[in-house]
Parts: sequence; C-alpha cells; structure tokens
Amino acid sequence: MFKKILIANRGEIALRIQRACREMGIKAVMVYSEADRDAKYVRLADEAVCIGPASSTHSYLNMPAIISAAEVTDAEAIHPGYGFLSENADFAERVEKSGFTFIGPSPDSIRLMGDKVSAKQAMIRAGVPCVPGSEGALPDDPVVIKRTAKAVGYPVIIKAAGGGGGRGMRVVHTEAALLHAVQTTKAEAGAAFGNAEVYMEKFLQNPRHIEIQILADTHRNAVYLGERDCSMQRRHQKVIEEAPAPGIPRRLIEKIGERCAAACKKIGYRGAGTFEFLFENGEFYFIEMNTRVQVEHPVTEWISGVDIVRTQIAVAAGEKLPFTQRQVQLRGHAIECRINAEDAYKFTPSPGRITTWHAPGGPGVRVDSHVYTNYFVPPNYDSMIGKIIVHGDTREQALARMRTALAETVIEGIKTNIPLHRELMVDASFVAGGTNIHYLEEWLSQRER
Repeated sequence: MFKKILIANRGEIALRIQRACREMGIKAVMVYSEADRDAKYVRLADEAVCIGPASSTHSYLNMPAIISAAEVTDAEAIHPGYGFLSENADFAERVEKSGFTFIGPSPDSIRLMGDKVSAKQAMIRAGVPCVPGSEGALPDDPVVIKRTAKAVGYPVIIKAAGGGGGRGMRVVHTEAALLHAVQTTKAEAGAAFGNAEVYMEKFLQNPRHIEIQILADTHRNAVYLGERDCSMQRRHQKVIEEAPAPGIPRRLIEKIGERCAAACKKIGYRGAGTFEFLFENGEFYFIEMNTRVQVEHPVTEWISGVDIVRTQIAVAAGEKLPFTQRQVQLRGHAIECRINAEDAYKFTPSPGRITTWHAPGGPGVRVDSHVYTNYFVPPNYDSMIGKIIVHGDTREQALARMRTALAETVIEGIKTNIPLHRELMVDASFVAGGTNIHYLEEWLSQRER
C-alpha cells in the first residue's frame, strides 16, 4: 500500500479523498491555488504545496506543477478526483512516466472511453446497447450527413466526440437545420475540446438518465454496485441524484450491470468508472463512460456499504477487489442534493464570504463539504460548495430525512440553491419517482409564468 498520496484537486472531493487516506494510514499531500490557501483540507493536510494563482489553467490544470509537487514531497501516487485533469489521458501518461501511480484507469482506457465515438464502438463490440446513430464520426460530405439523419430519424442530436459535462451538443428537428448545426457544433468542439469530430444520435424524447457504478481491479475482476437515477438536471448538469432508480425492475438493472462489468473486463479497465445510459420504454442506451469517481458516488456508497474512494486507492496499489458480485448487497434508498453557491432560480453564481454555516445532522444524514463559517467562496471555480446525502430504509423515509436536513441547513452571507431543493422535495412528480431528464427545465419554465 502507498505511504503517501498527492491529491490533485480541490473542494469537497479533495477533503473526501484526504479522509480516505487518513483512514488507511496514508499521508496526504494537498496541492492548492492561491485562492484556496485557507481551505480546510489544506490546513488538515500532512503536507501542502501551492501550485499557482487562482486561475485553474495555471494551477489545477498545470501538469508540470502538480508532478513537481509530487516529486518534492516524495509522493508515490496521484489521485485526480473528478473534473480538472481526472479524465485527461495525457496527464495520466505523464504521471506514470514520471514514476508515480495514477489512481484511475490506464491512459489507453481513458483515451478509448473519453472519445465518444471510440467509446460507442467499443461498447457495441462488448454487447452494451447504444443509442441508434452514426457508426462513427460524421464525414464532411453533406449528402452522407443528410442520409444518416434520415436513416436515424428526426429529431437527432449532434454531439462532440471529445465533449462532456453537457457541452458540445445540439438537437436538430429538421433537415433544413442539419448542416448548419453540424458545422456549428464542429467549430465549438474544436475550440472547446481540441477535437472537432462530431457524431449523430437519435434524440430520445423523454428518457431518464440512469448510470451504473462499476469497480474493476488489475486481476480481471469487475463488479457493478447497482444504479443511480440522475434525471433531475438543468442544462445537462445534475442537481439531484438517487439510488436505486425508482420503478425500474431489478432484472433489467442486473442485465445491464452484468454487461457493463463484462465490458470492463473486455477492455482491461481498472479502478472506478460509471456507465451512463438514457432509459426509455424499458430499454437502456449507452451514451458515455466517466473514467473517474463521480460527484454522486456517496449515494452508491450508502446503499452498497462499499467505500468507493478507498477501493480506488487499493486497486491502484495492485490489490484485488475485496468482494465478488454475489457479495454486493444493496440496502435502502439514498438521495443526494448538490448545494451550489448560486441564486436558486436564476442560477447566477454567488461567490463571497459565508457568515454562517450550520450543517444538518441526525440518523441517515451525511454532509460532504469543505466549507465553514467565514470561508470565502472564490469566484474562480465550479459553484458547488457541498452535498447533502441521506439514507433511509425506503425512498419515503429518505425523502422525509432530506426535507428535514434541508430545513436544518443554514448558510448565510451568500445565496444557495437550497430553496430550489426544498421545493423539489415536495413536488408531486418527483415524490412519485421516475421523472425524465427534461422535467426540471419544464418545471422551472412553468414556475416563471
């Protein structure tokens, strides 16, 4: 096992990884930007190294600075968390070539699954169902593009091969708008991701967003830890996640879960990963794989009893998974609300100083957050300042606990989206379960009328 790990991230995930290291008896090295000098995890670190100014380009995305920090502190491995460099194959390669262990998949796996076209082709070969669409990247020939769209059937969605996080996609309803949409998406993809390739898929009208959490080791073992429902989204950004997904038969989950685990073995995947699907009319359609730990991993940890971050570290050190698929037992229901420093309904960021911070507690309540009273939320990064996660024996109990937890939470000095979460927790459709990915945006538009 490693003696010292460098954590190449910030915010709540940096603290989460640090806690796992402490539990395992591993020293944690934190890197931080000048804006995060007073962060809780920096103060609690065994060692901390400033790697640059507030701009993420010059700090958390600065590969040479991060690797240099690992060298001067004698760290043995680097954990990238989520976001920033976590799914950057070049970074993973540089980490390993510098003599450190990258706590995540191999660079080859990241490249394969990070490109949406190659990922889809790999999943088709592995028997994982995919959304109908182009067989690969769209060519420049307008005749072929139109023919492909006609065969798939309108509406279609044009997606960037190197995209992610809800960016680089455009829905097209008519042939007249098709070629312009393709060219615009290509230009945006090239500028944003350095890869101008785009592909086409059938645009499903009212799907749910269901994902399968997997863990795999270097000994050809892979398991899935059930599913999460992440359908409550705004502009493709998740707001609420829960596990298990309400109303989906277990036999369907088991069937798709087994295929995901088999696909991991086929491509030689290691570490934690998430297969994301659209689910409509009883069918799963693969859309992408996240080759890292997810923001919403706590809901799976709670229903499975598996510490995903700890397992990531153990697998990276060469250990076998400590359990088999048969030993995975899912219990109860968990819900997570992402707490963002933003206006609850306009969604404008609200950085600034938190004058009061009171976290909720009680049975079945978990708070993952790096903030505290008098903490200054910097304007330079993502607006998420924490997550409230609850667990109950039933979904009804979990909902009741979340309502109580949100009512107890006090954050003053900045605006947060807690009022939005409080409304959603009593919304009849959400309480019934099974809302689709368009529900929240439709709900918000009706609320404004």
